[in-house]
Amino acid sequence: MWLVVASVPLLPALIMVSSRYRVKVFSLCRRALSWALRLLRGKVCVRSTHSFVFSKCTHGKADSVLETFDLYAESHPSLCIGPQIGEALDEAVRRLHPSRSLELGMHCGYSSVRMLRLLPSAGRLVTVELDPLTAELGEEIILVAGFKHPQFQVLTSSSAEAIPTLHSFLELNQGTSEGLNLVLMDHDPEQYLPDLLALEKEELLCPSGCSVLLTYRNQRAGDRREILGHVRARPDCYSVKSELQFMMEIFYQKKSTRIDT
Repeated sequence: MWLVVASVPLLPALIMVSSRYRVKVFSLCRRALSWALRLLRGKVCVRSTHSFVFSKCTHGKADSVLETFDLYAESHPSLCIGPQIGEALDEAVRRLHPSRSLELGMHCGYSSVRMLRLLPSAGRLVTVELDPLTAELGEEIILVAGFKHPQFQVLTSSSAEAIPTLHSFLELNQGTSEGLNLVLMDHDPEQYLPDLLALEKEELLCPSGCSVLLTYRNQRAGDRREILGHVRARPDCYSVKSELQFMMEIFYQKKSTRIDT
């Protein structure tokens, strides 16, 4: 009872604070609920996609795995990039012949399989996925497609935690002329710029040339503006290679080794 009595004088202040911050509180609650629903839908989607592809595809055939993914997406919601973005990704891999590639965001292994089937014989892919279930099922799909562990590495981690560890996985030494030739970002668009800055800081982008592909399936204008602002502020090492509705390719190259692209 004494607590109720003591709190009465505070009621006007509490009401004022509540009125002042209710919009922010409501916004935070809505974002948290939206995130939880996306997470739940994502897990259901990943399980359903994996089950369909695993049971319907021809094991050991990468093209059959991709065709089965596309077949599933014709009648079910899918988190995979799909054939439209996939074809743009294929074009970049064929053009670059990357020996070291990085994928941020796995989405059940669809883009991983697309990349791996076009890498040169000595090419290697590191894919980073935050959700353990998605990473586990995506890795199984990669193996079903016929690829072996020496060709790829799956890291279950946030991109921020994974990037500083990539030197050892890619067998790179800082300060050398080696690095990533291709980076696919298909995770959280809010992380695109921080992760690009982290890759720069860790000297993971190949100084003689690295293409960074950014997917924008559910983009916000601000996410793309941030990246473009950074690129345009650094003409000494960045340029926009192409900008489509669903994907943007930026090219990184140190000024001392820069050539026309």
